[in-house]
Amino acid sequence: MRKPKLNLPLKTIAIILVIFLALISVIGYIWRVLETSDYFTVKDIISKEGDTSRLSYLKGKNMFSIDLKNEAGYISQYYPNIKSVKLTRLLPDRIFADFIKRKPVAFVKLYRYFSVDQDGVIFYTPEEGQDLDLPVISGLETKIFGPKPGKRYNTRELAFALNIISEFRGNRALRNYRLKKIDVGNSTNASILIERESENLEVRLGPENIKDKLAILAALVIQAKNDLAKIKYIDLRFKEPVIKFK
Repeated sequence: MRKPKLNLPLKTIAIILVIFLALISVIGYIWRVLETSDYFTVKDIISKEGDTSRLSYLKGKNMFSIDLKNEAGYISQYYPNIKSVKLTRLLPDRIFADFIKRKPVAFVKLYRYFSVDQDGVIFYTPEEGQDLDLPVISGLETKIFGPKPGKRYNTRELAFALNIISEFRGNRALRNYRLKKIDVGNSTNASILIERESENLEVRLGPENIKDKLAILAALVIQAKNDLAKIKYIDLRFKEPVIKFK
């Protein structure tokens, strides 16, 4: 069965086309008015928290002539401690800047102490982060030269340390232990220092199967929780864990 054809008169088609072009012209005219009207000139840039002084160059510009996404990407490079910047128009004449801060997961010991987030971005430690109880990553002095705050570092050793932190936090059996230090100067012979009730325990481990090794560690410390003070270190680099007593 043939489908019925839709035959529109030429006059109807012409009317539809004229209306369509008229709408485009009206929309274009409205947009040009918005882009040139002084009513929509940026007079103020506000934020709940964060310094907006570097955004002052946007003042005096028309709200609708600004590419907010592009400007946000440009300005974020001047804020190493900020993960991203989101700009929003508040009509008629204000822009709201939302600064999303980086969350430190550890301190990194280089020529000075920096913070690092889970993405491997190094940044200056914010004032509110100085008192955080975070592990210290060491052994990267010869891996990261001239660290630039706000830059992501993809070194194997740093990724190894961040993986340890992530898996340690995800292990419920170790939640009563504090991860104090991570030494990744030699990734095949890395070590961590954990603490519970002022008792420190060194654990040696390699870069493979971190989740499984921490599960083994959890089982060992649970079994020997009353004798941890007698243990010098636990070595998990081999098929069978090695416990060295003092």
